[in-house]
Amino acid sequence: MRKLPPLATLRAFEAAARHLSFKRAADELGVTPTAISHQVRLLEETLGQKLFERRTRRVIMTSAAQTLYTPLRDSFDAIARAVERVSAIKAASTVTLTATTVFTSKWLAPRVASFRQRFPGINLRLLASEDVIDLRTGAADIAVRYGAGTYPGCSSQLLFQEMFAPVCSPHLNVRTPADLEGHALIHSEWRQLDESTPTWPRWYAKAGLPYQQSGSDIVFTDETHAIQAAVAGQGIALAGVTLVADELTAGNLRAPLGPMLAGRGFYLVIPDNHLDDGSVEAVREWLTGEAARFVSSKSGGMDGL
Repeated sequence: MRKLPPLATLRAFEAAARHLSFKRAADELGVTPTAISHQVRLLEETLGQKLFERRTRRVIMTSAAQTLYTPLRDSFDAIARAVERVSAIKAASTVTLTATTVFTSKWLAPRVASFRQRFPGINLRLLASEDVIDLRTGAADIAVRYGAGTYPGCSSQLLFQEMFAPVCSPHLNVRTPADLEGHALIHSEWRQLDESTPTWPRWYAKAGLPYQQSGSDIVFTDETHAIQAAVAGQGIALAGVTLVADELTAGNLRAPLGPMLAGRGFYLVIPDNHLDDGSVEAVREWLTGEAARFVSSKSGGMDGL
């Protein structure tokens, strides 16, 4: 156990000794000069030593005060530096961003490094789910959703419009609609069907071609697997060009045929009660910037379309 005088007396003494003035010490500590005088007198009684010679408008330290002052000043300085260091250590903010599995793996994950570089103080947590996460429950802070853009209790912003086209491995050598015959068509199973759902019958109708389902077609419940099958040369997938952009750029897939089908949009969605959250705003800024760069990079079109 350390045997120390009351901290308030030491603090008052150190300030008075540093300023050689009870008044300036009082101004620094936000008390009255009388309070400083009282604390100093209490310390003198505790130590059994006189610490100051009181003069008009100033005080002079005694030899006892000079012995006490230097280590006390250094100690308070060390405490102040430690407090500054601790205050500078801010708890890392975590923002949970939710999207579908395929969008997370194909579009978000390759871009996470750029977020870490721009916002090193924010932990970005990616929640991949095929279920629509209710943002109002707090399970996630922000979302990217494929849809019409209307979400109750949330603000939404269009990132980009999705388009769908037949894609396949370059090894299949598909160049014309006639080349589709003899190859398996790869289907993605959609949870909800409407007029904007990209299906092979819809693509054939837009292309002005008769559609006839083949017994060799492949159906995947996960669009990620459909894309992987196309890369592996197992057939031709009707895929969102946003999600296969990297494969197209790398030459692992080609989009040799038109037309493209217009789908819905990818929207950035934020619950209304998170609109003023600085960390969520950082994620929003990053996402919109990445989306703008992506759209700009793909504005030249694709092979054959």
